[in-house]
Amino acid sequence: MLQNQKLPPSWCRFRTNASGTSAIEFAMLAPLFILLLLGMVAYGIYFGASHSVQQIAADAARTAIAGLNATERKTLVTNFINNDVNGYPFVDATKLTVDAKDSVADGSQFVVSVSYDARNLPIWNLFPNLSMPGMTIQRQSTIRVGGI
Repeated sequence: MLQNQKLPPSWCRFRTNASGTSAIEFAMLAPLFILLLLGMVAYGIYFGASHSVQQIAADAARTAIAGLNATERKTLVTNFINNDVNGYPFVDATKLTVDAKDSVADGSQFVVSVSYDARNLPIWNLFPNLSMPGMTIQRQSTIRVGGI
């Protein structure tokens, strides 16, 4: 028959003492919460850059409305990109590529296409093994020529 073994008094006190459980739970869960927080910040920066690129394309197209011909509209877009893009968050103006021209499908429209090289955003260093969005953000905006 098994005998009821008595544990030393210090061992019984250790089993019933719960003073360190919060620290252990924090040590187990903190890395997960920190990883989630960093992920949200990194994706937020990427989405902010994506939104800024779309806004740049839309603002450049609005600027081009004032042009009388395709050459003047393209000059207005280039001036806008050179002078006003520095105010957009998460976007480095030196990494922008802009193409502004009349639409091939509809001659009454003017299309501004903006491409941004997003390789320096922190999202790429945070999760190197996961499937990520493209490193180039491409957006475009179209306006009707003549204001009709």
